[in-house]
Amino acid sequence: MTATLRERIADDRVHVMDGAMGTALYAKGMFVNVCYDELTLTQPDIVRSVHEMYLRAGAELIETNTFGANPVKLSGYGLDERTEEINRAAAALARAAAGHRANVLGSVGPLGIRIEPFGPTAREEAVAFFTRQIHGLLEGGVDGIILETFSDLEELHAALTAARSLSDLPVFAMMTVDESGSTAYGTSAEKIARSLTEWEVDVAGLNCSVGPAVMLDAIERMAELTDRPLAAMPNAGLPRLVGDRKIYLSSPEYMANYAARLIRAGARFVGGCCGTTDEHIKKIRDLVATTQPRQATAVIARAQVAPPPGIEAVSLAERSGLGAKLARGHFVTNVELPPAKGWRPDVFVQQAQALKELGVDTVSVLDGARARSSVAAIPAATVIEHSAGIETIVHYTCRDRNMLGMISDMLGAAAAGLRNLLLVTGDPPRLGPYPDATAVFDIDSIGLTNVVYRLNHGLDPGGNPLGDPTRFVIGVAANQSAVDVDRELKRLYWKADAGADFIVTQPVFEPRALEEFLRRIEEFRLPVIAGLWPLTSLRNAEFLANEVPGQHVPSSVIGRMRRAQERGADAAIAEGVAIAREMLRAVRAAVQGVHLSLPRGRTDVAKQVFADE
Repeated sequence: MTATLRERIADDRVHVMDGAMGTALYAKGMFVNVCYDELTLTQPDIVRSVHEMYLRAGAELIETNTFGANPVKLSGYGLDERTEEINRAAAALARAAAGHRANVLGSVGPLGIRIEPFGPTAREEAVAFFTRQIHGLLEGGVDGIILETFSDLEELHAALTAARSLSDLPVFAMMTVDESGSTAYGTSAEKIARSLTEWEVDVAGLNCSVGPAVMLDAIERMAELTDRPLAAMPNAGLPRLVGDRKIYLSSPEYMANYAARLIRAGARFVGGCCGTTDEHIKKIRDLVATTQPRQATAVIARAQVAPPPGIEAVSLAERSGLGAKLARGHFVTNVELPPAKGWRPDVFVQQAQALKELGVDTVSVLDGARARSSVAAIPAATVIEHSAGIETIVHYTCRDRNMLGMISDMLGAAAAGLRNLLLVTGDPPRLGPYPDATAVFDIDSIGLTNVVYRLNHGLDPGGNPLGDPTRFVIGVAANQSAVDVDRELKRLYWKADAGADFIVTQPVFEPRALEEFLRRIEEFRLPVIAGLWPLTSLRNAEFLANEVPGQHVPSSVIGRMRRAQERGADAAIAEGVAIAREMLRAVRAAVQGVHLSLPRGRTDVAKQVFADE
């Protein structure tokens, strides 16, 4: 069932809107001197084909073919008396095309005349014009209204007044700016943000007129001043005259790259305006799909999960050796093995045996780290536990698996005797070496934590009894140096509430940042295992700082590695070990263990870091 529009607005996720209607209709042979809004009545199959085109491309929200379907603009074609009819038909057509696949927004553009104080049309007249159009859209069954391409804030306010007087459906309010980042009336992005926030629009944003580069700057400025969800629908660049035609030359790849930047700037609804086609929207859809789960995470608090009659969940101390140590407050050491190359297990088994001899408690088996293919974590962990005799933590990514596949993996892991999990969402494949790879993000680590916690209570995700409960110790990841720390804390709260047993941080290079993070998560009452990363070279440090998502290496550490590198490779490795040992001593009293990443499988580095510990 399609999420409601209000659910999409409230879910903190990014959603894909459609592209240009006029561009698509022109490409299908419609002359520019006809009324495009009337085509809904005269050639509905053509209009429907445009909706279908964007739906196939992945749009989650589509707009009605009614941008100019207000009485003022329609009067130029002698159609003002058919205002309600045209809008009602357009909404019904879009609604039928969308079915259960997408939400429908009723498109409302400016009147094409100036209202007071810049023109002779009274504000009340403008409200009346907009009321007629919106009344027809509502009768046709739209899920919300999008007021788009407005240059005059007061005219948009008149349209908003009309929409609010007729319905409580969500309203998107989209202004348009020029290359200066302001409207044709000189209204700044900051003023737009403040006004739309004051008027309590459901979604604020920008569309049309400019390409994505200029819009990015304006969206960044708006994001500083509003708590409204933001939408961005730029043109495919600025049009260029080719012969006697205006052509938009921004490629789908270019638009997708800027969509990523717009999302990072705060946009939660992204699509396109003039010049954008279904290929642009498909590239944007692919980008969005690789940066977030497809399905919203439904967090079920652990207090709401009860095992079936006659079934009792196993206590943390009884689930595994790691669980026992965590339950008793013992300090634990875990070393993360690098992904194996090829399929033969000899190397990683030998590494695990060497770590066992060092006294390490567990080894963590990576799963498709950095979006690279390697031996899957569950079979690799099974081989290690059987051959090396050391307990493992399975680093399990949600990417590339749907929920049914994940449940099968979890049950298989339980049957193999594996007990410890570190659940992460996973890197998108565009970060790896396979440029044509696609991603499956069905549920994220929060959703999977929900699933595994239920399995630990003898239940499947639907609440059906499974028999004996699984005995997993559930670990989750947290980034103590996240740029958006409030969002990180909110996600960590959901993970804790869903059933996490312990937390693993990103590598620590700034103990004070970790201390502040620990202070803020005290309420979770979960054991924290601090990440450590012994740097091996200046190149390794710079790569970690600049190219690995979620990592933060301060300039002071980069400087230390640079000076050490000048003395040679051995000096650089020694400095990296020294930094890791410093971090271990600094955080030991504040956490319940450490998670050491093992560079290139060098167990001698682990021995040096843990020396005298």
